[in-house]
Amino acid sequence: MLRRELTIGSSTLSIETGKLAKQADGAVIIRQGDTMVLVTACRSANAREGIDFLPLTVDYRESAYASGRIPGGFFKREGKPADKETLTCRLIDRPIRPLFPSGWFYETQIIGMLISADAENDSDVLAITGASAALAISTIPFEQTIAAVRIGLIDGQFIVNPSYPQRKTSKIDLVVAGSAGAIMMVESGAEEATEEEMITALETAHAAIKQIVAMIDDLKKEVGKAKTVVTAKAVDADLKKAVETKAYEPLAAAMRIREKLENYATVDKVIGEIVKSFPEDQQSAAKGFIGGLKERILREEILDRGQRLDGRRFDEIRSIWTEVGVLPRAHGSCVFTRGETQALVTATLGTDDDAQKIEKVDGESYKRFMLHYNFPPFSVGEVKFLRGPGRREIGHGALAERALAPVMPSQEAFPYTVRVVSDILESNGSSSMASVCGGAMSMMDAGVPLKAPVAGVAMGLVMDEQTGKWAVLSDIAGAEDHYGDMDFKVTGTATGITALQMDIKVGGITMDIMRKALEQARQGRLHILGKMAETLGTSRKDISTYAPRIITIKIPVEKIRDVIGPGGKVIRSIVERTGVKIDVEDDGRINIASSDDVAAQKAIAIIQELTATPEQDKVYMGRVERITDFGAFIEVMPGVDGLLHVSEMANYRVANVRDELKEGEQIEVKVINIDPSGKVRLSRKVLLKEGEGMTPRYPGGGDAHGPSGGDDRGGRGGDRGPRRDRDRGPRR
Repeated sequence: MLRRELTIGSSTLSIETGKLAKQADGAVIIRQGDTMVLVTACRSANAREGIDFLPLTVDYRESAYASGRIPGGFFKREGKPADKETLTCRLIDRPIRPLFPSGWFYETQIIGMLISADAENDSDVLAITGASAALAISTIPFEQTIAAVRIGLIDGQFIVNPSYPQRKTSKIDLVVAGSAGAIMMVESGAEEATEEEMITALETAHAAIKQIVAMIDDLKKEVGKAKTVVTAKAVDADLKKAVETKAYEPLAAAMRIREKLENYATVDKVIGEIVKSFPEDQQSAAKGFIGGLKERILREEILDRGQRLDGRRFDEIRSIWTEVGVLPRAHGSCVFTRGETQALVTATLGTDDDAQKIEKVDGESYKRFMLHYNFPPFSVGEVKFLRGPGRREIGHGALAERALAPVMPSQEAFPYTVRVVSDILESNGSSSMASVCGGAMSMMDAGVPLKAPVAGVAMGLVMDEQTGKWAVLSDIAGAEDHYGDMDFKVTGTATGITALQMDIKVGGITMDIMRKALEQARQGRLHILGKMAETLGTSRKDISTYAPRIITIKIPVEKIRDVIGPGGKVIRSIVERTGVKIDVEDDGRINIASSDDVAAQKAIAIIQELTATPEQDKVYMGRVERITDFGAFIEVMPGVDGLLHVSEMANYRVANVRDELKEGEQIEVKVINIDPSGKVRLSRKVLLKEGEGMTPRYPGGGDAHGPSGGDDRGGRGGDRGPRRDRDRGPRR
């Protein structure tokens, strides 16, 4: 067993090999704190025949045992990968895929397994670094060693690999993967960070990455296996030149057509005609050369002629049109169209019952904001089976969700669960950014009080690593996305960045390119925000007619049990009587949700009655609950009794309480004292004028006064008549 360790940030990062999974081609355990990931790299014995792509598979799994938990559900075992696992697979795949040599057609698989998890350190960046280390010591040819770190920004300080608690207060949550020479991949969420803050975070990340790469290279020198040599396929130079001579001009003309479907159809026609012009035994090779020629045309058009295939300037955004309120019953809806990319985005408002329960290795949590991305085949004119979301759909949805999350209102300010769905209706580049723009507009249409609108733009790069020429392109589409060297998505408000995602196909990019891309993206973002504002600039003042109204009231924490009742009996009764939804929070907040305002107000009245507390000097109509020799206990509120002492019953001396009151009788009383323990003292006497109310008895019989005068306070007099006419009959 061999082990290497390094202090990164405030903790130790270690990599060891030779202890577990020794039959894998390469296997390491990477650890930070008590979080440990086992990562393996394996390859097939022989190359696959007849393919022209890299057959790479990346898997990552988290087991509940890693944190000492048993999975929920009926089967009590791990099911399909959670979104976190899928997103981590993508994080591993994206930086390593461009680093395999051309012509590597061996089945290759990377598997990461979380085998121990603490409550401090995330495993995703460890899995990326572990994959690089496993590949480095294996026989699999891997052109550059890479590593990954997470960067946080807390109180103006950049932190490498911050802990979970630190990330909760961080302005930036940035994952960066790179080699010693350049950055390879970026994934970030941010609270409206500036471009300069992002650049500094990237520089901090790259400095830490260099240290980890050096540690992996040291491990590789000690235990690394001999690499398999990849033999480049022989190229028929004469055939290649003949294909380029015939195809260059007609293919370039076809690729300059702006309309996507016409472009694709014309390109396919040109390719078909040229391939058929060669002998049958050369047609397959000729078709392969044309693929490389398309990339060459794109690069020469941009780097040599200084123009894009569709005629746009490098920083030009395609035409944009938007419309909101397009679906009458959806709570919020928007069609966002940019060029030939179109998204139908809806926002739906729900209650706490609609929040998504997430079961992760570190426990359960609930999501109040969800964004789901769908990519039906008709969006690109194809015919395919409709299946559940794949890794791409989950990844694009997570990016758009991360972009919008920083501008969502707090639960206290807006106690709704919000689900946004983006259905891509047309696609020609950057549908995830259309989902961000449409998501913001659909939520504003639904009345969600966003802190600010958010827009996104996809940046591209065309780079010649030999000559050093490069160009950054705004709002990439079509061939620029497929044949370009970078896909760099930037989202944010007018103030700052909320999310980043970068993938590259070259060996890495420098900070100069990053600065240019971020500034050009800022200008594009501001342009798109301006176009969005022409349709809807701020959130609507009220939510949709069809959305549930949620009214929040606050009750004392000690009164929560009165609202819920034994076994939930009371709260179920309120729901059955009113038809509303009721959510009770631990801090005493109660959310009442209903589309019927009358029902909501009825539920509020019931809850307020259940939870009200008596107030000093306030008059209540109470019910006589119990009579004693020294007075009576009057229920002034549900479950709240006060003592009406015999001395406070009337403005004369009461000899016998039972002659004055009976249980169940309704009388008006005033609160005259509430002691620190909560005991309530009541008075009836202070509400009576001299000679009113209860009639005293005198020896020898007879009343001292005639019938009592009435008043409008519901006292002993008034419309109840003289005492002798009541149901107890005259006194004896």
